[in-house]
Amino acid sequence: MTNDEREQFLADVHVGVIAVERPGRAPLAVPIWYGYQPGGEVLLWTESNSLKHKLIRDAGRFAITVQDENPPYRYVTAEGDVTAIEAAEDAQVRALAVRYLGADAGESFTDENLGPDSIVIRMRPQRWLSMSYAE
Repeated sequence: MTNDEREQFLADVHVGVIAVERPGRAPLAVPIWYGYQPGGEVLLWTESNSLKHKLIRDAGRFAITVQDENPPYRYVTAEGDVTAIEAAEDAQVRALAVRYLGADAGESFTDENLGPDSIVIRMRPQRWLSMSYAE
């Protein structure tokens, strides 16, 4: 994939799988909703007491992989350093929930799940791996 193709693929709606180092064990790899605009940062919404937050905070980096499960198969992996961990803002997480669930369900999901422990984690992709079997 070209740079533009892989960035657009990452920006499309996929469930991502993040991977982060875990001392003494295999890396933690978990599915997650994410936000991304080409040229920008990957944004994750989670809780400050979650295992993924603690591991990402300690490692200072993570990788995310997204894929198309239908032929022709494609995937993109982006990895990089964390650029920010901050309190989640309503507009950020509401947009993320609406991205995955649609307007009504996304609004409801945000109302039910955005709380004082909600945070966003940002990562600027620095290294990429991608493949498209359409080519």
